[in-house]
Amino acid sequence: MNVLDRVRDTIRRHAMLAGGERVLVAVSGGADSVALLHALQALAPELRLRLHVLHVDHRLRPDSGRDAAFVTALGARLGVETAVAAVDVAAAGSPEEAARHARYAALEAHAARIGATRIAVGHTADDQAETVLMRLLEGTGPRGLAGIPPVRGRIVRPLIELRRADVVETLRAAGETWIEDPSNEDRRFVRNRIRHDVLPALARATPDVVAALCRTARLARETVDALERAAAIELERVAVAGADEITLPLGRLRELPRPLAAEVLRQAAARLGGGAPLRAWAHRGLRRIVADPPPRRPFRLGRVRIDVGSGRVRLGSAAPAAVAARALVVPGTTALPEVEQALAARVVDAGGYVVPRDTARVAFDADRLEGPLAVRARRRGDRFAPFGSPERRLKEFLIHAKVPRWRRDALPLVTVADDIVWVAGVRRGAAAPVTPATRRIVELTLLPLASPPPDR
Repeated sequence: MNVLDRVRDTIRRHAMLAGGERVLVAVSGGADSVALLHALQALAPELRLRLHVLHVDHRLRPDSGRDAAFVTALGARLGVETAVAAVDVAAAGSPEEAARHARYAALEAHAARIGATRIAVGHTADDQAETVLMRLLEGTGPRGLAGIPPVRGRIVRPLIELRRADVVETLRAAGETWIEDPSNEDRRFVRNRIRHDVLPALARATPDVVAALCRTARLARETVDALERAAAIELERVAVAGADEITLPLGRLRELPRPLAAEVLRQAAARLGGGAPLRAWAHRGLRRIVADPPPRRPFRLGRVRIDVGSGRVRLGSAAPAAVAARALVVPGTTALPEVEQALAARVVDAGGYVVPRDTARVAFDADRLEGPLAVRARRRGDRFAPFGSPERRLKEFLIHAKVPRWRRDALPLVTVADDIVWVAGVRRGAAAPVTPATRRIVELTLLPLASPPPDR
């Protein structure tokens, strides 16, 4: 079976594409993503796919523009509409983690903009093996060993069962070129040490180590899927849901097998809108909850507040983190991982533009903005001039807008010269409105930043 047949088989077995979809293909310029684009282009007539390409420029290297130019030229040669999105990765945490958050935020934003129902990324079996081995060395359970899922939400991975060597060989045979990212050779990163040192050493002892690790991932995924289904049934049976809290019976949590009880707790926390906590989080919380005697005071795990008493476990939303101050990438996507959101910016001509009416989007006259856009949290003494209303204290505005006190620090405030021009998701300010004389528009969209898929 050749590479294209194997990709077709992977797509079919994992129900990645039903046919007729608009698919956004993430292309970095590396061998895997270039091969992915070629494979989907070859299958497009058969599957009736409408392909679009997005290259995400993390701006972490001085020559990153070379990658963008390569991908743009590749898309033009193949006749596929191609866009480049610059992202801001100056966020808390490791550069790798910040880049991953920003990358997936940009992909989700562009997919929403063009109406793509699938986002295809180029992870291979080697990526899967590296991920499983990394998790194993960190100390993990079934969820970690399950590695990279072939399908998660709208993210699909058609190359996930192909070896990287087969991908490279296919490109070379076709006379295709790609870009080598020098950061992939940097052994300061754990994944690169595993890729270049650990896996080759294991392969000398066990030649089919990649296949074995991928088989482990498949088996672990089956276990995790079964556990999640059982926990969802249990949660529906025993949970009492309020407006902003979920109550569980303590006795029932103590009766359940520990892995199942932890998964029930994890899913309950996820329903409160604070993201899906890792299984390790749930296990730590469960140990405290089922302790005898139980904790006397409420405690916080991540964004969830837990109160144990009177035979009940109450989970509620804890106060979220505050937005960290940063400049906005325009055009591009700025991830705000501390509040699990992102701001996507684009610049468009005003001709035919329809001004958005929803609170998640705002349009400014680009030529009337008196400085670069930035985002931050509220500060003592802030004032805000809502569009069509007089200026007032921001605190008064938020009270009038019925924004809960616990949520106010997490509101992204878009500013120009430190003046608030948009309380994102609530109301725009009076600055730089779009008028009949407007020629260029800066449009901002507030997006949820889902936890990125568990990959590199």
